[in-house]
Amino acid sequence: MHLPEFLPWQTGIASQWLGNKERFSHAWIIHGIPGIGKLKFAHAAATGLLCESSRDGMACGHCESCGWVKSGNHPDLRMVLPDAIAVKEGFATAPENEEESGSKKNLSQDIRIEQVRQLEKLFNVSTHRGGYRVIVLYPAESLNAASSNALLKVLEEPPENTIFLLVTHSIQRLLPTLLSRCRRLALPVPETALSLAWLQKNGLEDGQVWLAATGGAPLSALAFSQSDYEPVKYWLSAFGDKLAHREMPNLDKMAELLEKVPAKQWLDSLQRFVFDINLNRYGQTSRYFPALGKNVSTIASNMAVDKISQLLKWLAEQQRIADHPLNARLFIISTLQRVALSCISKS
Repeated sequence: MHLPEFLPWQTGIASQWLGNKERFSHAWIIHGIPGIGKLKFAHAAATGLLCESSRDGMACGHCESCGWVKSGNHPDLRMVLPDAIAVKEGFATAPENEEESGSKKNLSQDIRIEQVRQLEKLFNVSTHRGGYRVIVLYPAESLNAASSNALLKVLEEPPENTIFLLVTHSIQRLLPTLLSRCRRLALPVPETALSLAWLQKNGLEDGQVWLAATGGAPLSALAFSQSDYEPVKYWLSAFGDKLAHREMPNLDKMAELLEKVPAKQWLDSLQRFVFDINLNRYGQTSRYFPALGKNVSTIASNMAVDKISQLLKWLAEQQRIADHPLNARLFIISTLQRVALSCISKS
C-alpha cells in the first residue's frame, strides 16, 4: 500500500485545518459533494494526525506510524465503512467464492451497529506511544438508526486522545443530535484549473466535458470517463432525443440498460438533465450536459416553469429511496415514465 496523500486541491485546507493539534476537536464532520476526494482527505488527515514527525499536519512518510499506515495495519487507525464500500475502496476483500458467500451486491450498504460496538475494545486500551487514535467513518449517512445511536453514546463521553472523522456526502441526512456533537469542515468543489490539471495527469484530455457532467467533481469525472455506462452515450442522448420530438422512449429498452447501473447513479444523471432543462427554460446554457444542448433547449421550450420545478422536487424524493426499491425494473420504468410524460405533454 502507498501512504495516503492529499489531492492537489486539498493540501492548503488540510495544512490550515491540521496546523493546531492542541485545539483540535475530538469529532469532525467532513462534508461536500461526491467525487471530490473526501475519503482520501480523511485517510490522509488520519495519517497526519498519527504521524510522529508531521509538519503542518502532513505525514512524514518515514516514521514507524507511517509505516504501519502503509502496511494497512496501524493499531490506532480504524476505517469504518459499509462492507460493500470497503470492498469497492480497497479496505477489504470480496468473498473468495461468491456463490457460497453471496455476491458483492448482497454486501451490507450500512455501517452496522456491530462495527460501532467493536470500537469499544479499542477504547479500553491505551494508544501506542501516547499519541492519537483516529476513527474514520464513511459515508456517515450510511449509519442506520441503531449504529447512529451507538455512536452518539460514544461521542457524548469521548475516549481520551481519540478523534472521529465522519465523512458525508449528505450532511442533512445525519441525526441533529449527531451534528450537535461534531465540528464541521466543508470541502469545496476544486478550482477548475486544478481539476483539469489533475485529470490530464491521469490521462484524460477532454476533462472539461466530464467535469461539467459531474458538477466539477474530478474523481467522478475520471470514473465517468472510464465507465462503460457514461450517461450521455449510454442512454441519456437517446432518451433526450425522443423527448425533444415529443415521443415516448422505449422504456423497456431503457430499463434493460439502466438495470446495469446503480440507481443513485442514473437518478443523479436524470436530475442533472432536468436541471439543465430548467436552466434553458430561463435562457441559460446547459451546465451538466452541454452535448445535449439542442435537445434540452427544445424540451425546455415545451415545458412550463412550475412543471420543471415539480419534477426536480419529485426526483429528489426518488433519490432518497433509490437504495431500496421494491422492484428495480419497475422503479426505473415508473421514474422515466414520469419524466417523459412531464416533458412531452403540452404545458
